[in-house]
Amino acid sequence: MGNHTLLKQINKLLVLKTILDNKTISRAKISRLVDLNKATVSNLTDELIKEGFVIEKGYGHSKGGRRPVLLEVNKNVGLIIGIDLGVNYIHLVLTNFIGEIVWEKSVNIRLGETQERILEVLYELISEAIKVAPQTQKGILGIGIGVPGIVEKTSGTVLIAPNLRWKDVPLKAMVEERFNLPVYIDNEANAGALGEKWFGDWGDVSHLVYVSVGIGIGAGIVIGDEIYRGAKGFAGEVGHTTIDFNDNVCSCGNVGCLENFASERALLSLIQKIVESGWEDEYINKKNVDKLDASYIIDSAKLGSKVALHAIKDIANKLGIGIANLVNIFNPDIVIIGNKASFMGELFLEELRRVVYKRSFVTQYHHVRVEVSKLKDRACVLGCVAMVISDMLAFPDYV
Repeated sequence: MGNHTLLKQINKLLVLKTILDNKTISRAKISRLVDLNKATVSNLTDELIKEGFVIEKGYGHSKGGRRPVLLEVNKNVGLIIGIDLGVNYIHLVLTNFIGEIVWEKSVNIRLGETQERILEVLYELISEAIKVAPQTQKGILGIGIGVPGIVEKTSGTVLIAPNLRWKDVPLKAMVEERFNLPVYIDNEANAGALGEKWFGDWGDVSHLVYVSVGIGIGAGIVIGDEIYRGAKGFAGEVGHTTIDFNDNVCSCGNVGCLENFASERALLSLIQKIVESGWEDEYINKKNVDKLDASYIIDSAKLGSKVALHAIKDIANKLGIGIANLVNIFNPDIVIIGNKASFMGELFLEELRRVVYKRSFVTQYHHVRVEVSKLKDRACVLGCVAMVISDMLAFPDYV
């Protein structure tokens, strides 16, 4: 009985996702695309219509016989809150049921801020989103939150988030108690991978690696259309793989982690060293180096700053080493670079590709696309929206 129920939920989500991907589609075409018989598809779509998630929308063309009834997702059935809880920011979107953004807000947070203050800002943002939410049939369906750390997904506990200095934080229970809404928690890179898979428009890709490069570095890995989590859900911590045995200690306690060389924090550190060595220009110099952030450095590179361009190329080189390792291990169809690194420009991408293709054994035999995210800094928040939709239908790992 349990297996039958689970299989039904998997197929139900598959049907819903197929309708979402195709905008409008007939039952017969769904049956062909998902390889389910027409009776099963009809029963599942009838349930989705009854529940309010799908609506009938006119008729399609017929090659003879009755014209097919077209289906589409009811985008106004309810609203979803997606949250990227970053190390130095919180980014929230309020969307309809197909991921169209209704309201959006991002708040910067001081590095090293206390857990209490971060939660206070989080609660304030959620309260504001609820207040501005328009009326819908089912109201707010749930809240999805991506966190930069190791998450025990079932309980929604943040086991450890080194860059936030969090340990054993029952975030799901805390937010659910506060707002009396369903809450779903995952690692932010997993959420980003889900966002790219659902909303990134990359075509029919079943094997994907999403690399989130911000203050830290994490990877969301999709294998055979499922998020790969490992034995206990800790897979994807690429930022804490060692690339230099003799480097400084990382925030995780290890030595020589990739994060020390290729993250947003590494970019700021490298800029500081370059200027201290006596190399500066009109955009980046001793007068302003202590006040810079990654966005300014990226903008300076686009304006022609040689200091910024040199630093970004160096970061791309180091990141390429880490990604080449991922390519060799997981053999994906595509690697997508997201978060802050998705704004770094063409020089960054060119250098990254050069290093990945040079150092990856796999790319000699299988072309791997290396791209920056089309969703940019929205991959995680939209992935959290997709997480709510898929978890509502009781099969969270299906993407």
